[in-house]
Amino acid sequence: MTSYPVFLTDRRSGKTVGAELIEGIGESQLRSVETEWKPVINARLRQLVAQGSPLSDWPENWHWDWRKKLERIRGLLAFRSLALVCENQVQGLMLLAMAGHSCRIPEQAKKDLIYVDYLETAPWNRKTIVPQPRFGGVGTVMIRAAIEVSHEQDFRGRIGLHSLPAAEEFYDKVCGMTDLGRDESYQGLRYFEMTAAQAAAFSQ
Repeated sequence: MTSYPVFLTDRRSGKTVGAELIEGIGESQLRSVETEWKPVINARLRQLVAQGSPLSDWPENWHWDWRKKLERIRGLLAFRSLALVCENQVQGLMLLAMAGHSCRIPEQAKKDLIYVDYLETAPWNRKTIVPQPRFGGVGTVMIRAAIEVSHEQDFRGRIGLHSLPAAEEFYDKVCGMTDLGRDESYQGLRYFEMTAAQAAAFSQ
C-alpha cells in the first residue's frame, strides 16, 4: 500500500505534526472508522436528541457508511480512495471518481476533471461535533491530494464536487473554488469546480 508523508496542525498545541496519506482505504481503516468514529458521532447525536435539537442541527453526514460506499465500487478502476492517518488514527477519508465527469465552468467546459465523490474528516476534528477540534488541515491535505491525482491524469489540477452546506465556506474561501450554484439534479447541493489556475494557486 503506497503512502506519502503530509502534515496537519495539532489544534491542542498549535504545532505541526506529521501524518500519512495512504492510497486505498483498507480493512484496518474501515474498522477504525467503525470503532472510533462512530461512537463519537453517536454520542453527539444522543446529546442533540436530549436537547430536542431538530434534524437540521445534526451533523450532515452522520449516516454515511464508508464500508458500503467502498463495496459499491469494489473492483472498479474508475475510483480511487485515500485515507489520512495521524497518531495511529484515521483523520480523514476521500473517494475520487476518475472518469465520467466533465467541467462546467465556461472556460474549461467539457474537459475532464477528477470528481471528489466523498470527503470526510474524523468527528473529533469537527467543531460541530466536539467543542475543541483535535487536528486542522485534513480537508486541505485531501483537496491537495485530489489536485495531484488530477495532474497525474493530465487534467491539470481540475477537480469538481458537490458540497454539504457546512463545507461550502471551506471550498469557497479556503480552496478558492468557483461556486456554480445549487444543482437541483443532485439534492440541491452547491456545485464547486476548480480550474487549473485555481489549483496552482491553492497548491502553492
